[in-house]
Amino acid sequence: MQNNDAVKVLNDLIQTSEDGHKGFNEAAEIAKDPKLQLLFREYAKECQTAAVELQAQVSSLGGKPEVGGSVAGAAHRGWTKVKSTVEDSNIAVLEEVERGQDHAKAAYSKAIKADLPTLAKALVQKQHDGAVRNHDHIRDLRNQYKTGA
Repeated sequence: MQNNDAVKVLNDLIQTSEDGHKGFNEAAEIAKDPKLQLLFREYAKECQTAAVELQAQVSSLGGKPEVGGSVAGAAHRGWTKVKSTVEDSNIAVLEEVERGQDHAKAAYSKAIKADLPTLAKALVQKQHDGAVRNHDHIRDLRNQYKTGA
């Protein structure tokens, strides 16, 4: 894979990570449960770290790293706010965060299939595993809140 192709793949993941960072921080503001607020802030930090790691990889490949999220991510965060005002905010936020994590999982799954340099591939795999772990945890929490467990 040409470095330009690898840079594009990694820059797409930077946007995904930035969207996650902003989305989790916003979810922490909307959620009513202090445990969820804490969890979302922790996940926001993980996303921020992921973006910084990806930016370093892009720089090492001679590319210019992305520094922000996507328009779609901003629109999703706006929808989360609206939805949380008309539904149980904890469940609504969990549902929307899970949708955001679905997007992250898909982006990372696509990136894993790309022909990336060895170090970049290892980083993407590690971050993919984290995105899947976070998604599954959020899904399980959503199910718990829906059943009142």
